[in-house]
Amino acid sequence: MYKSTFLFRFFLAACLVSLYTGVFSQKLEVGGGLGALNYSGDISRNLMLRNFRPGGDLFFRYNLKSGFSFRASVLAGGITADDRHADNQFQQIRELSFRTLLAEGGLQTEYNFLDYLDSKKAINWTPYVYGGLGYTFFRPKPNNGGYRTSTLVIPFGLGVKYQFSRPWSVGVQFGARKTFSDYLDNFGGGEVLADKYQNGNPALKDMYYYLGLQLSYTFYRIVCP
Repeated sequence: MYKSTFLFRFFLAACLVSLYTGVFSQKLEVGGGLGALNYSGDISRNLMLRNFRPGGDLFFRYNLKSGFSFRASVLAGGITADDRHADNQFQQIRELSFRTLLAEGGLQTEYNFLDYLDSKKAINWTPYVYGGLGYTFFRPKPNNGGYRTSTLVIPFGLGVKYQFSRPWSVGVQFGARKTFSDYLDNFGGGEVLADKYQNGNPALKDMYYYLGLQLSYTFYRIVCP
């Protein structure tokens, strides 16, 4: 009698867990990654391979059957650039450089082109694009002060996800962050100085970029006995 009661309670608990997780079946995903950040602005107008610096991210993803996913993420790392490595004489004479640590939190919407989470289909990968909003805190060195060290950012980019062994997936992502600050590099264009070599471009806001390799785990439904 006791054994039958125990088995009944076990089966009931398993069914309740299945009912609860079934609502979130294939929807909730957690993960993180390692990669590198880069920058463009007054000191480096274009992306340069030598300016990549280590970074990493953590994220929670909520997947919908419509092909859309919603992601909350945090990102941290460093950016740098040096006038000595520029390809024009103006910057080489100016001789400015910087190193900045930054931390970002944001929300993004992803669109998956293929339904790679459906176990009934042979497809286990998908390319995707994403966009959203975020906020970034940054700490440049040197820091001349007199400006905000935080900014709203608009992240956007693309990537590829591959579910290599259910429920594990791996992905590669590249994205840009449009900022509303000209001081990630401690060099803004708001003030016109007598020395023309020390003037920045006020029309050019700083941007940074993230290239990352990510690993994630998707929570699947527990089948009721």
